[in-house]
Amino acid sequence: MRLLKQLLVVAAVAFVGSAGVEAVRGNAFLTLVLGVATAVLAVVAYAWVVRWSERRAPVEVATAGAVAATGRGVLIGVGMFAAVIANIALLGGYRIDGAGSVTGAVALFGFMAAAAVTEELIFRGILFRIIEERAGTWIALALTSVLFGLVHLFNEHASLWGAIAIAVEAGGMLAAAYVATRTLWVPIGLHFGWNFAAAGIFGTEVSGNGASQGLLNGVTSGPALLTGGEFGPEASPYAVLFGVLLTIAFMWLARRRGNLVPRRRGARSGETATLSR
Repeated sequence: MRLLKQLLVVAAVAFVGSAGVEAVRGNAFLTLVLGVATAVLAVVAYAWVVRWSERRAPVEVATAGAVAATGRGVLIGVGMFAAVIANIALLGGYRIDGAGSVTGAVALFGFMAAAAVTEELIFRGILFRIIEERAGTWIALALTSVLFGLVHLFNEHASLWGAIAIAVEAGGMLAAAYVATRTLWVPIGLHFGWNFAAAGIFGTEVSGNGASQGLLNGVTSGPALLTGGEFGPEASPYAVLFGVLLTIAFMWLARRRGNLVPRRRGARSGETATLSR
């Protein structure tokens, strides 16, 4: 029941906020304001419903260290996408055709802030965290990654390969970032940094939602296998490769820190064996 309660509260904020952002999308300033407001309200709503339904402090969205953790995530996300687009460009699949739109980038900042925060609260803060408690880290990572990929099938220019790529590179990587740090701020920053770099900086398609007006007027061309086609660079093999590498790095760090949660059945068996001695 707590999963349902938390999902309803955060999803309601996400729905109302996204509707508001879409309604003012032609106005960069209002899109920025409403997008950031949606992100803030979603975190507040998440913190409140966790306190109410679980009777605990929501340490995963604690304000202490939030700015630094989010900043680290943003740097990782921007750096990762820059590496992907650089590799695509080296093979002639991407070029910069002049300056883009500053106002477009401002609007995308707000839009991507709302999207990154609400999606991370729902998928990693609620679904992954609660499934992990029951089934362990690895099963929760697999299940929520698949679900994250399936959700992206509803995007305008979605493809099966694009959804698979998102499940592997983003679903796994973002969950692993949470496991390694046990804070939602790093995956939120990583998610935002990746999306904003793709649309707000390099002006490419994001998850099949069409091209965006970012700071640069980016042009992709060539085989879809290289560039990701209409789905965008997230369907590029480079994105999958770097996403998998980061997932491995985060999971290695999580294991080193003792943050992996075993399957409950295995834990109970261990307790029974200890008691029998």
